[in-house]
Amino acid sequence: MSKIFTPTNQIRLTNIAIVRMKKAGKRFEIACYRNKVVSWRNNVEKNIDEVLQTHSVFTNVSKGQVAKKEDLLKAFGMDNQTEICKLILEKGELQISDKERQSQNEQLFKDIATTLASICLNPELKRPYPVTIIEKAMKDAHYSVKPNQATKVQAMAALKLLKQADIIPIERAKMRIKVHFGGKEAKKLKQKILKLESLQVESEEQDEEHTTLVFVVDPGQFKEINALITSETKGKGLLEVLAYKEIVLGDEFL
Repeated sequence: MSKIFTPTNQIRLTNIAIVRMKKAGKRFEIACYRNKVVSWRNNVEKNIDEVLQTHSVFTNVSKGQVAKKEDLLKAFGMDNQTEICKLILEKGELQISDKERQSQNEQLFKDIATTLASICLNPELKRPYPVTIIEKAMKDAHYSVKPNQATKVQAMAALKLLKQADIIPIERAKMRIKVHFGGKEAKKLKQKILKLESLQVESEEQDEEHTTLVFVVDPGQFKEINALITSETKGKGLLEVLAYKEIVLGDEFL
């Protein structure tokens, strides 16, 4: 007699969350631990065993009905239960109650505001905003969270909206960077760097062979600057981050 697995006998009323996907005309479900689905999608949780109640694919978790092998092959092109679970976990629809969804959205909203408060400031005062001020500005700008999108991605979208709405003066805190380079292309490289948007040069030292620049710039341009230095100097240039954020705390400048 075959063994029938019925997970709901133990977990239906405790800590279960169901993620559902429809594919090839069939419904597939997986049983996950509550609060772990979003963590997995945001790359916070890396261990799949901490997310899945069981490495099994169901047609109905509540009834303990396991999906047939032929249905998995037809829909996913494989019958590897763990890999299929990962696909459903990534792209499936999380089944939660309206109350739970509201609670999760409220927490995500706060997480987005917290992220903004940690990387942004008032450009006029060079001071960071309290999280509560960011939250209020986001509400006034009518920002809506996206449950399946990473917090940092949404923070950048919220920042763009806040700038457009002009509710509070806000911008990303600048990075202070030092670059040192030389060679035949030094003059050309210097011109390219100085043309970058929002870059503000603080100091410049130059001799016959080398140029050293210290400037502040938006963190979003770091990769572009690093790639520029690397390619133009064939890896011989030096790029050093002197400060990740420039903010005023009390009488102290960081």
